[in-house]
Amino acid sequence: MKSFKLILLIFNLGSIFATSAQVPGLPDSRYNLLLKPPIATWDEAIPLGNGLMGGLLWGENNTIRLSLDRGDLWDERTHGEKEWWKKYTYQKGAEMIAQKKFDVVNGWWDGPYNGVSPTKLPAGRLEIKLPVAEVVNEFELKLATAEVFARFKSGAVVKAMYCASEPVALLSIKGAVADDIDLLSTADVYRNNISEKGGPSSGGSVSKLGYPEAVKGKKGNAQWYIQEAAEGLKYCVYVERRTAGKETQLAIAITSTTDAKDPLSLAAERCKAALAKRYQGMLKPHAQWWNAFWQKSSLTVPDMAVQKQYNLVQYFYGAASRLNAPPMPLQGVWTADNGSLPPWKGDYHNDLNTQMTYMAYQESGRFDEGTSYLNFLWDRRDTFRAFAKDFYGTKGLACPGVMSYQGQPLGGWGQYSMSPSMSAWSAHLFYLHWLYTDDDVFLKEKAYPWSSEVGECMLGLLKKDADGILKLPISSSPEIFDNSPKAWLQPNSNYDLMSLKMLFLSLKEMAEVCGQNKEIKKWEEAAAALGEFHTKEDGTLLLDANNELKESHRHLSNIIGLYPFNLITVENGDRARRVIEASLSNWDNLGTSRWCGYSFSWMSCLRARLGDAEGAVKNLDIFIKAFVLRNGFHVNGDQTKSGYSDFTYRPFTLEGNFLASQAVHEMLLQSWSPTPGKVRTGVLRIFPAVPKKWADASFINLRAEGGYKVSAVRKNNLTARFSIIASRAGRLRIKDNFDGRKPKWNVRNVSKTGDVYEVTLVKGQKLTAEF
Repeated sequence: MKSFKLILLIFNLGSIFATSAQVPGLPDSRYNLLLKPPIATWDEAIPLGNGLMGGLLWGENNTIRLSLDRGDLWDERTHGEKEWWKKYTYQKGAEMIAQKKFDVVNGWWDGPYNGVSPTKLPAGRLEIKLPVAEVVNEFELKLATAEVFARFKSGAVVKAMYCASEPVALLSIKGAVADDIDLLSTADVYRNNISEKGGPSSGGSVSKLGYPEAVKGKKGNAQWYIQEAAEGLKYCVYVERRTAGKETQLAIAITSTTDAKDPLSLAAERCKAALAKRYQGMLKPHAQWWNAFWQKSSLTVPDMAVQKQYNLVQYFYGAASRLNAPPMPLQGVWTADNGSLPPWKGDYHNDLNTQMTYMAYQESGRFDEGTSYLNFLWDRRDTFRAFAKDFYGTKGLACPGVMSYQGQPLGGWGQYSMSPSMSAWSAHLFYLHWLYTDDDVFLKEKAYPWSSEVGECMLGLLKKDADGILKLPISSSPEIFDNSPKAWLQPNSNYDLMSLKMLFLSLKEMAEVCGQNKEIKKWEEAAAALGEFHTKEDGTLLLDANNELKESHRHLSNIIGLYPFNLITVENGDRARRVIEASLSNWDNLGTSRWCGYSFSWMSCLRARLGDAEGAVKNLDIFIKAFVLRNGFHVNGDQTKSGYSDFTYRPFTLEGNFLASQAVHEMLLQSWSPTPGKVRTGVLRIFPAVPKKWADASFINLRAEGGYKVSAVRKNNLTARFSIIASRAGRLRIKDNFDGRKPKWNVRNVSKTGDVYEVTLVKGQKLTAEF
């Protein structure tokens, strides 16, 4: 009897341990971002943020700097004619292109981007000087609680957090007395000319904005400045200090006239309330928020550099993208702090950047952070409807290819900034969100309505040619041939064709679930009427019907059907595999001389989706080695100058980081459907593209299409066990890529058809398998 009880106790303990192992933990401190001083430039600083506000902590010797930002600080003044897109319409542009008057169109659509505004605005800087004898020894970002520690050789510590629960930042200074705490406006930074040598490209000096001098004030332990910007916007940056014993605490708030008529009073109120609770009091709800954030999912791979980049980039979602805050533009809430405006205006680029920035939250289950961008698009649908009507002359809606915070078109290279198919790509994010959440309420209330209005706009532009093929009036393929006349390709380019086909197929699928029976046929027929993809005889995907990609290029636009759209897969038969092989062979032969960092992380995702584990990890390793700064920021150019790319500059943008994070997901878990457009036909693929050097890997609660939560362990290059929790009742499909080994299931009704296991689960049921 005692032996039986002992066995039962051991069994129960084993069950407890197995259960606890399925709960994601906080990031291990080994993967914290640890930097040695000096940190002499803003783009190597340690990033902090709470979605609305962002900061960059950096410095050297006795000086600590905190670069300040707020996501909705924008100068929206149009360069040149107001509402120029109403005058220089898509139809007029198409007519000029037909007449080969390319310079005219460039003047219309590219010219507006060449002004200083519209642009994202920086918010100045806080500088803290300790006694000259104090020397900072290290900077550490503690990912678990989103705090930064600047530790000094004397034992003094400056720590900082951007509160997750309140729109304030807090700093604590212990072990030393701050000799000087100085708040600098953006104009002060420019005048002080504190900028790094060979620093990132920028949109021009802040002095060109023509703003009046900031109005500065001091009262008691508080200091502030109020900057009058453009079109009635004023913003206030406010800092208050409070000293108790050997600790000085600082609270920082950035408010504007979008918050209240009196932003100064509001900022003072926020700082006073924060200091009343003190750092430790504010830390408790802050740490709770971040604990919940990290509990969504986790993964482990046996590569320190990859693991650190993955954890850091997931942290970026929590720091820079919150449910009720502005979504991330090119640089998130970390705008340039060198007296200049941000690279590429810090805008919303919808020809790759925003879409790829919001590609890595679905599998990690950080849906609130991803919803930030979807809500942004949803809230501006009246603006986008007006744009569709005024510029394209259609019903429905369209978001500009390059746009401001308010959603106004900024222009730029017109082939892409004014391309309608960028809206189709943006609609893909609504579709993905629905697939991974399996939230039919979201589908019916937001995903299908927004995306179907994009579909209506596209149908308004597409016309059948003599062969009955739907074609756009003009076409291009980002960003091939830049803004030269050659960039106007023969409609439809493969990029446009793939973007539109993906849109219509997803609309068909969504319409079916929404019960929009009359719509199903419309979208299905539209997808079919676009025709086949353009290929050479050997299967190589072309740019359009006649033009082949003949030189290295950064943007994988002509093969976007492979990833992320998944229109051509390794499971679609011999012809599809021939297209994939020939197209990738062509890209390999052209080389990487004109690639940016994001090209490598995008290619890593694509290779993983095709099951090419070694190709995926090769591209990911190059990205992390050569295209990120020591703080993890992606800076486009090859920083090692090792020949990976001819680009060796360093403009910071975020999309490359998020693609790298997604590449890890793609290697560990996939769930795509081999038949796009058919409802809930996804197939789970566990460890589908894991390289040999990742012999041991695991993940907890990654999400799959259909809303499934999946956890798995891999040991010695073999899947050891996995579990899947169903979000709804239905049929689950799992690819057998288990090297001939049969799983031991915890249920009896698992069947197998070909190389796919199938089982019907009820909502909340957990399926487990061991080998």
